[in-house]
Amino acid sequence: MKHKLTFYLSIIILTIIFSSFFWGFYAHQKINRLAVFTLPQELLGFYKINIDYITENAVNPDRRRYAVEGEAPRHYIDLDVYSEEIQKDLATLSWSKAVDKYTEDTLMAYGVVPWQVVRMKYQLTEAFAKKDLRNILRLSADVGHYIADAHVPLHTTENYNGQLTNQIGIHGFWESRLPELFSEDYTFWLGQASYIENIHSSIWQAVMASHAALDSVLLFEQQLTQRMGEDKKFTVTERNGQTIRNYSKEFSSRYHKMLNDQVERRMKASVKMIGDLWYTCWIDAGQPDLINTEKYTITDEELSEEAELKRAWLQRILNVRHEADE
Repeated sequence: MKHKLTFYLSIIILTIIFSSFFWGFYAHQKINRLAVFTLPQELLGFYKINIDYITENAVNPDRRRYAVEGEAPRHYIDLDVYSEEIQKDLATLSWSKAVDKYTEDTLMAYGVVPWQVVRMKYQLTEAFAKKDLRNILRLSADVGHYIADAHVPLHTTENYNGQLTNQIGIHGFWESRLPELFSEDYTFWLGQASYIENIHSSIWQAVMASHAALDSVLLFEQQLTQRMGEDKKFTVTERNGQTIRNYSKEFSSRYHKMLNDQVERRMKASVKMIGDLWYTCWIDAGQPDLINTEKYTITDEELSEEAELKRAWLQRILNVRHEADE
């Protein structure tokens, strides 16, 4: 009996862990990779020869959540804790003005992803101006992650994993399970990147659009669960050598259909905005010539940093599994 209890507890905890990967590693990497192909020729060559870096490092901000203090709030904003009036006000405020009006503690408590994207826009522009290849690539990969996070409806609510509505696991279901099952059938031809006139306004529009989609994300899952029942909703599978509880293919397929291409639309919007931002930063930096730049070689320092991030991430998983076994 004790072994059975430990087994099922491990499944639940691992489900929660994998559900916490914003967009999921698979989707984040796919989004960053696809954004490269929206770029004009003047940028495409540089990003294309470094596409593996842009792809593989798309997940670093998630890994930093377990190693860097203050990282987690950069991935979301719980709009529903604010009144509609305050939401509209926040969307007009720079970071410094928002801090002056609402305090930094309050903003950090409920997420700061729109301001994080704006901040990184200026950092990436500076990296382009200096032709700092390391930082161009690092910042490009990172900002792609945050922009993609801003396009996830569940990143705009305090009920981020359905914990307030008895829907625990819906976070990973929407942003990991569905893209892994269905994104190969999505159409990602988006045309060429375009200049963003106002990054603050653009990222807030993206966040608000995500929040507007939240109701259907939660409601459709509830409705389908009532129709199909828990026994058909989940299946136990092996993933990365771990036994986890996952949403069944039948439930996933029916939910995906109910959402009427919502996941595809949010992924495509992410890809387009990432390409647009990279292009905008390059334009604002004076369009530095990167056409003949050689492929960037990762330094020993970067390899060490990457290894430490992975170690902290894996240690977090091992710690939770240890807690389950006790």
